[in-house]
Amino acid sequence: MSSPASTLQGQVLAGHNRISTQALTSLARAAAAEALGVPAQDIRADWSDDDGLLALSLVAPIHIPPLKAVAADAARVAAFGGSIWDRTVTAKARILATVTALSGARLSRVDIRISGARISEGGRVK
Repeated sequence: MSSPASTLQGQVLAGHNRISTQALTSLARAAAAEALGVPAQDIRADWSDDDGLLALSLVAPIHIPPLKAVAADAARVAAFGGSIWDRTVTAKARILATVTALSGARLSRVDIRISGARISEGGRVK
């Protein structure tokens, strides 16, 4: 991502600002890690062009409660933020907002493929 001019106290400055693909990828992985409750190193992020905007594709696991605990108390699912589907939909919006706000990049969409589950005893990871 680049910008042809910047402003400093209302004054336009010539030049370019560039955010490398590696930096955007690190940002996307960190945002996804926070939203999905898993380590950033477990997430794969890829970028593609979508009619001039950036499309982000993520492959990541998601944390879930132990299945025995859910069988004993179905309310445990709510403590984790709802179903995997609901949490993924919420995560997409959070990731898009975070990456856009912090980078200034214009994303068209975020696609998430859940690749596995990480069992966690506690509630939602913050």
